[in-house]
Amino acid sequence: MTRKEKKALKERMKHLRSGKLEKRYDRMGYIFMIPWFLGAALFLAYPLGSSFWYALNNIRITPLGRVFNFVGQGNFTQILIQDPDFLIYLVDYLTSTIISTPIIVVFALIIAMMLNMKIKGKGFFRLIFFLPVIIVSGPILGMLTAEGAGSISAIDTQSLTSAIGSVLPKIIADPIADVFNNMITTLWYSGVQILIFLSGLQKIDKSMYEAAKIDGGSGWECFWKITLPNLKSMILLNTIYTIVFISNNSQNPIINLIEESMFSGTKEKGYGYASAMAWLYSVVVLILVGLFALMLSTRKDQYEKQVKRAKKLRKKEMRNKKRIERRNRRNAKRIERRRAQGKITTHTTHRDEY
Repeated sequence: MTRKEKKALKERMKHLRSGKLEKRYDRMGYIFMIPWFLGAALFLAYPLGSSFWYALNNIRITPLGRVFNFVGQGNFTQILIQDPDFLIYLVDYLTSTIISTPIIVVFALIIAMMLNMKIKGKGFFRLIFFLPVIIVSGPILGMLTAEGAGSISAIDTQSLTSAIGSVLPKIIADPIADVFNNMITTLWYSGVQILIFLSGLQKIDKSMYEAAKIDGGSGWECFWKITLPNLKSMILLNTIYTIVFISNNSQNPIINLIEESMFSGTKEKGYGYASAMAWLYSVVVLILVGLFALMLSTRKDQYEKQVKRAKKLRKKEMRNKKRIERRNRRNAKRIERRRAQGKITTHTTHRDEY
């Protein structure tokens, strides 16, 4: 075996070992995902199926149990045509979420960058910003909101609200004014996002900043060229988390409307009507999450594209090389077979090989 053949054999064995290692990692990843799949099948798939079946029925609670009256799409039609409150609340939810989500994410990024600096009492300040996540939840948030602790006084925002109303139409000005009026509550929602951004900032290699500063890069350039590209996945994660949190918040008027419809004693409403309303609301939330994810999805780096293109070309060359080797072996066997049969001479063989 020549030196070139030995080198090719070593590379082939190395490639096989790396492929086996990747397959082993993939198997371990699927094993770790099995508990989540089981939990989703038991505690998510069945409730979703039950709620969708409820949405297709008019359910009445009687002393003998639940009575189902199949109405098909009747609940959905009634919500979209005969229930004006749902559409009004839905429009307010969309506008306020689209406005407040970037505010929360940007605020969390700024605070995370400040907490990542070399300052004294860093752990204390992190506790201050994360403490509302623990305290302000559920009934406590409702009590604080009812007492006016989650909003700025009307004297401070009155001029700002009037200025917004004079420039923008009412359907857009009202949600923007509500965001500024409830600015404190909005900033209370940024504790988890701050921690996620902190974990992302601490994983960035500091040598990148040092190299940029040696080349004369300013802090602003380092932010746009190093910090922000490395936090793209964190920004997407925090955006989706913020939308889901706002959508499921107990202060959301649509959630309160669904609860009121569920426990309503009227003939038209009930569990089926509330389930249909919840499904319509879920579809809107999924569309909103998909739009934000599409806008913030990270594009592949040009270097990665070039590496993948080079790998594809290399695989294609290897396939062509193997095809040529197989063809040469078949030709050699055919020539040897014909020579053994005496059909060709040595001169003819050399001419065929040529």
